[in-house]
Amino acid sequence: MLGKKKVSGRGETTAANYAFSPLEDDIIIKHRLLTRTTTTRGEPPLKKLQKKFTSFVLEVEKDEGNYNDCVRLSKTFLQELSTFEIPLLKSKAVIDANLREKENFNELKDEIDRQILQAQADIEDLKNQLEESKIERQHKEECEAIRKLIAMQPPRSETQKIITELEKEIAALEAENTAGSRLLELRKKQFALLLHVVDELQNTIEEDQKNLMEEMRMATEEQKNGTDDASGGLEAMIVD
Repeated sequence: MLGKKKVSGRGETTAANYAFSPLEDDIIIKHRLLTRTTTTRGEPPLKKLQKKFTSFVLEVEKDEGNYNDCVRLSKTFLQELSTFEIPLLKSKAVIDANLREKENFNELKDEIDRQILQAQADIEDLKNQLEESKIERQHKEECEAIRKLIAMQPPRSETQKIITELEKEIAALEAENTAGSRLLELRKKQFALLLHVVDELQNTIEEDQKNLMEEMRMATEEQKNGTDDASGGLEAMIVD
């Protein structure tokens, strides 16, 4: 209980606000269902039934001739008991229906959970299929691009013809290269021979020049010696 307040004009103290835990709420609801009390107003049915039963028992325990009063009180008690029992039967029927509804709800919840798990598995499968489809589509696009590239190329017969002509040209060039290599080798030998001849010729010319110079030197010396001899004879003649 959190607090109380007074109602102005009456002077009565009533409960203002209440706070209960979930467990206390369950206990209060269970108590009200058992006692058939849904509000705080009026006398509880179970208390009324107890009073009827107490009145009947007290009347029965009397030693006086009160048969009619006992019958009247018993009928009143049975009527009150029937009035109290019918709502209980209704409540039991409602509880049974709620239990069945709860079981159906639990079964439905299990089925929904199973369907959710199945849907998640289906989503994963669809994701995998989507990835495979993307890869397959990419492969198809690559194959289509290669096919278009191949279609742009000339036929095989023309390609083979071009290859044959190129092979012939290559063979001719190789033959020409071989002939050129042989000619070049021959020219190398001829040039080496020419260099050798030129070298020999140069040596011969140098030797001839040396011989010529030697002959000219000897002729000069002979001429000089002859001149000296002529001068000596002249001098001797003059002395004589």
